[in-house]
Amino acid sequence: MGVKVSSASGLRIIDLRLNVAATGNDIVDGINLTIEKGRVLGLVGESGSGKTTVGLAVLSHARRGVEVAHGQIFCGDTEVLCLDSEARRKIRGGIVSYVPQDPASSLNPALRIGLQLTEVLEAHDFGGSTEARKARIKEMMAEVLLPGDDEYLERYPHQLSGGQQQRVGLAMAFACRPSVIVLDEPTTGLDVSTQEHVLKTIRKLTRDHGVAALYITHDLAVIADLADDVAVMYSGRVVEQGEVAEIFKNPAHPYTRHLVAAAPDIASKKSIIGLAGRAQSPGKRPVGCAFAARCELVEDACRVEFPKMVAIGGRQTAACIKATQVASVSVGSAKPVSARKVGEPVVELVSVSAGYSGNTVVHDVSLTIRKGECLALVGESGSGKTTVSRAIGGLHREWTGLIRLNGRELKTMARQRAVADRLAIQYVFQNPYGSLNPRRTVGDSIVRPLVIDGKSKDDARRAVLDVLDKVSLPGSYANKYPDQLSGGERQRIAIARALVSEPEVLVCDEVTSALDVLVQAAIVDLLGDLRRQLGLAMLFVTHNLPLVRSIADEVAVMSEGRIVEVGLSESVIGNPQQQYTQSLISATPSIERSMR
Repeated sequence: MGVKVSSASGLRIIDLRLNVAATGNDIVDGINLTIEKGRVLGLVGESGSGKTTVGLAVLSHARRGVEVAHGQIFCGDTEVLCLDSEARRKIRGGIVSYVPQDPASSLNPALRIGLQLTEVLEAHDFGGSTEARKARIKEMMAEVLLPGDDEYLERYPHQLSGGQQQRVGLAMAFACRPSVIVLDEPTTGLDVSTQEHVLKTIRKLTRDHGVAALYITHDLAVIADLADDVAVMYSGRVVEQGEVAEIFKNPAHPYTRHLVAAAPDIASKKSIIGLAGRAQSPGKRPVGCAFAARCELVEDACRVEFPKMVAIGGRQTAACIKATQVASVSVGSAKPVSARKVGEPVVELVSVSAGYSGNTVVHDVSLTIRKGECLALVGESGSGKTTVSRAIGGLHREWTGLIRLNGRELKTMARQRAVADRLAIQYVFQNPYGSLNPRRTVGDSIVRPLVIDGKSKDDARRAVLDVLDKVSLPGSYANKYPDQLSGGERQRIAIARALVSEPEVLVCDEVTSALDVLVQAAIVDLLGDLRRQLGLAMLFVTHNLPLVRSIADEVAVMSEGRIVEVGLSESVIGNPQQQYTQSLISATPSIERSMR
């Protein structure tokens, strides 16, 4: 089957529905989106809302067990869903390209970069000759601001940073001048400086070459900075869409208002506000508006049928029978960031240096964390943040200097420390999916620290129920397995496991980086409550600078293994003194700055 490329059209998705093949339950339904060439449409919503399912459908691909029930997708003038398997292979990379969230997954670790770029061009017979392809590769590398010399092209993916890997992935995606590109959270794992480079590259390539870009993310600040238009998904449906300025300045759907309220902003002093509950999964969605169970404006008519799209003005539309009344409704009262309470020092680092195999990466770090206080440790990837936090937790063996807990000097490794000291410092890891044993129930995972401490079964059972209540989960969750939980629920379980031993110090290592904004707001709210109730000292390691104002009393900024600035959060974020801190803040996307 021949493939026809149009230079006039971008991407059109018409009445798309995808089902669970075994049951016929809809995963996404009624999706209608249009992206003109040279424009970026941001697709946002909670995890599980169907964003990636729509993005993969643009490549005429569906995950195993998913089928296209009906609808059409046009990339240019090519209707991709009706193509046979051979024609689909031709359009992928030629007409429509895909950039995944994990840069490493788009590159073959066994092949050199130059060879992988060459293979993309050869697969689509782009360039026509070896010399033309070599010239195109140099042009591609220049477009993504990477060296195009032979030495660099001879490197393997593991010899590049995450940002360099992502830019090579972008070069591969744009190699054959596609008319449509799907970007699935391509900057989620990147620090703000690297993210800024990648976003500039996406913006330039999209506009220079007239590409229609679908950008999938849960980072609203990135959308405000990058996209021309935005579509908001909830529970498999598009509930609002329009130009970026229209949506962020005047959200017309209650769910969109909650998303905006939950998004932290580097240029704003607002407190972020979460939202109780979760979206229904396929097969459990109610008749009518799926958001009705969480909506302040719900009435009986909302539960009868899914609301039709209502024109708000300009290009903005919203699927809500009260769309014109939403602007006057508050999304709830924000809890103010707690005032700084100076307690006694709990953890003290004195001239700590650390490294790997004799190579020092952390130099002479001194920090103090007090009772009831949150210290945020921020900086770019590779700055040494996690190495410092792991040394505090006794998970890193190669460090020198002093780390004290309540004035007592701690041994280097956790296994050398007294049981009481191990239980007093608890670590919450970045990945909620990898931090729990899939073969253990939630209750079994939470109870492990108590088993080490020698608690009786009855005491342990009561402690598990108590700590689940503290993280706002019902006691019945003790019998569930990790695969039955959402990402946000898993992270709450990881926090519960850390809290069950009644620690004095909580080390949170990028605990919200994999979560969407509403779940992130709920976790931040939870951590704030726990600090106030339990007087926890907290180290919050992150590269998400907008979160710092919402959670931390103090912030320490790391660069190349050294602390370059430390002080009260409001002072450091609002009036940074060091050039490095200033560059980090200026590189951070901001809804408020973009709207100005």
